[in-house]
Amino acid sequence: MALALYRKYRPASFAEVVGQEHVTEPLRTALAAGRINHAYLFSGPRGCGKTSSARILARWLNCEQGPTPDPCGVCDSCVALAPEGPGNIDVIELDAASHGGVDDARELRDRAFYAPAQSRYRVFIVDEAHMVTTQGFNALLKIVEEPPDHLVFVFATTEPDKVLPTIRSRTHHYPFRLIPPGTQRALLERICAEENVTVAPAVYPLVIRAGGGSARDALSVLDQLLAGAGADGVTYERAVALLGVTDVALIDDVVDALAAADGGAVFGAVDRLVEAGHDPRRFAADLLDRLRDLTLLEAVPDAATRGLVDAPGDQLARMVEQAGRLGPATLSRYAEIVHTGLTDMRGTTAPRLLLELVCARMLLPAAAEGDAALLQRLERMERRISIAPPPDAPREPTAAQPSKQAAPAPPAKPAAPPSEPQTRDSEPKRDVEAVTARDMAPNGAAETPTDPPTEAPGMDAVAVRRVWSELLAAVRERSRTTEVLLSNATVQAVEGNTLVLTIPSAPLARRLSEQRNTDVIVAALNAVLGVDWRVRCEHNDGSLDLGTSPAPKPPAAPNPPPSRHQLDAQPPPSEPPPVDDDAMLAEAAEPPGEQPPRRDPEEVAMELLTAQLGARELDKG
Repeated sequence: MALALYRKYRPASFAEVVGQEHVTEPLRTALAAGRINHAYLFSGPRGCGKTSSARILARWLNCEQGPTPDPCGVCDSCVALAPEGPGNIDVIELDAASHGGVDDARELRDRAFYAPAQSRYRVFIVDEAHMVTTQGFNALLKIVEEPPDHLVFVFATTEPDKVLPTIRSRTHHYPFRLIPPGTQRALLERICAEENVTVAPAVYPLVIRAGGGSARDALSVLDQLLAGAGADGVTYERAVALLGVTDVALIDDVVDALAAADGGAVFGAVDRLVEAGHDPRRFAADLLDRLRDLTLLEAVPDAATRGLVDAPGDQLARMVEQAGRLGPATLSRYAEIVHTGLTDMRGTTAPRLLLELVCARMLLPAAAEGDAALLQRLERMERRISIAPPPDAPREPTAAQPSKQAAPAPPAKPAAPPSEPQTRDSEPKRDVEAVTARDMAPNGAAETPTDPPTEAPGMDAVAVRRVWSELLAAVRERSRTTEVLLSNATVQAVEGNTLVLTIPSAPLARRLSEQRNTDVIVAALNAVLGVDWRVRCEHNDGSLDLGTSPAPKPPAAPNPPPSRHQLDAQPPPSEPPPVDDDAMLAEAAEPPGEQPPRRDPEEVAMELLTAQLGARELDKG
C-alpha cells in the first residue's frame, strides 16, 4: 500500500514546517534559552501543522542533547518520535473528539503524576481540545495550573475560543495561519520533483485552491491527481475533469461576453456548462474568484508581481485586458451580485435557474437600484466621454461628407415658406445637413468615396459588440433618429469591409438601410474604431439584403416635348415629396394577421420615438 503524501512528507523539524515562521522562530529561541513552559496552546485552521509541531516540540524536549532546537536525530528519543517512528511511551496523544469527557480527563490527570519512564519529560498532546467538555476541563484545571516539573501539556485546536478561559490563560498561545499560495506552490513543486512526476503549471493553482490554504488538504488532492496520472503526467484537462472545477476558457468567455453586454454569449456559456455536467454552484464560485482577481488587477497594477494574483503569463495578460474593459465599479457590482447568488443557491433545487437570473442581473445594470448600479452607469459615461473625439477635432471624409473633389453643388433651392413645419423629431439642423449628402449631389445621388472602403485586420463582430455603447453614443451625436433605429439592431458579422446588421422588423430594416442612416453609421464607425466600412442591414430571416444600391429603374417611354403654351401653364417646380416615415413606423407597429383599426401615424411614431429616447436618457442619466 502506498503511503499518503501528507504522511510521507510530514515535517520532522521546525525548519521543515512551511508558512509558520511566526510560530517556529519564537519556539526555537525559547528552547535555545531554556525557557520552557508547562502548557502550550496551538490554534489555527486544519492541516496547517499544529499536531506536527507538537510532536516536533516533544522530540526536541526529550533529545539526549536537549532541550535543544537542533536535535541530534540519532538518539532513541529522536528515532522513536520521528514522523515514521514507533512512538515513545512518555509522549501520549489524545483525540478529544472521542475522549473529551470528564472520566477521560480524570484518567489523564491520574497518569500525569507518574514520572517519565525513559525520557526527560512526559508530554500530553490533546488534539481537538475544543471538544473537551466543561467538566473535563475543570478536572484538568488543577494539574494544568500546578503541574509536576516533568509534565508538559500541548493543546491543539481549530477553535481556541471554545477552550475554557481558565485553561487558556495558563498556556502560551501560538496561532497558526493558512499557508500562502506562493509558499504552498513551492512545496508542491518540490514534492512533485522528488516523486519524478510531470505536472502542468496550470494544475498547481487548481490544487492550491482546492486545498484552501491547508497543506494537508492540498497534498491529499495532489496525491489523488498523481495516482491517476498517465504517461504524460498530470494534465490540465484531467485535473479540471477530476476536481470538477470550471475550465478557465469558459470563465474567459463569460467575462468577455459581460464586458460586451452580449447576452446570447453569456447564456450560451451557461448552457454549455450544464450540458457538460458541471455544477452551477461551483461555476458561480469560480466566477467570483475571477472577479476578485480582476478587481485586484484593476486596483493594483503589479498585483501579480506582489503575489496577490496567481495565474500563468498568457492568462494574466488576458485578465489585465478584461479588468481594463470592465472597470472597478462594474467589477464590484458583478462580485456583489454573484456573491448574493451563491448565498441563494444553498439548498436550491434549481441552481441553473438561479445562475441564469444572476447573469440577467449583471446584464441589466439600468434595472438595478442602489449605489452600485449608479456607479456603474457613471463609469460607462466616463469611458464614453474619454473615447469620443473632441467637438473641434477634424474628421476624415466619409461617405456622409463630400470630399474636396466632389461635383459642384447644384443651384440653391428656393427657400421654404415661413409656415413650413419643422422636422418631426426636432433634429438639429447640423445633423440633417451632415447626413443628407444625397441632397447635395446632382440627381439626388449620394457622394461615394473615390477609394473603396478599407479592411481592418483583427476587427470582427465581437470587437464591434464590445464598443457598441460607444458606437451608439457617436451615432447619437450625429442623428438621434438613426440612434433609435440602430438600438434595435444586432451585430451579425463583419464580412471583409462590410458590417452586417440584423433587425427584427422588415420596415425598420428598410428604414435603417436608407442612405442617410447608413452614412451616419459609417461616420460613427470611423470615429470610434477608425475603420472605413460599408454597412448592410438585413431582416432576421436573411431574406433582405438591404443597404446596397437599389437596382436602376427601367427607362420610361419617351414623351413628346411640351409646347411653349404647356410650359407657361405648368406651376413652378416644388420640393420632391418626402419619404413617408410615419407610414413605415405605423406599419412596423401593427401586428400581422387581422389588422386593428388604423391609428394616427403621427401618434404611433411619437410613441415609438418617445419610448426609445426616454429609455436612452434614463440609462445615460
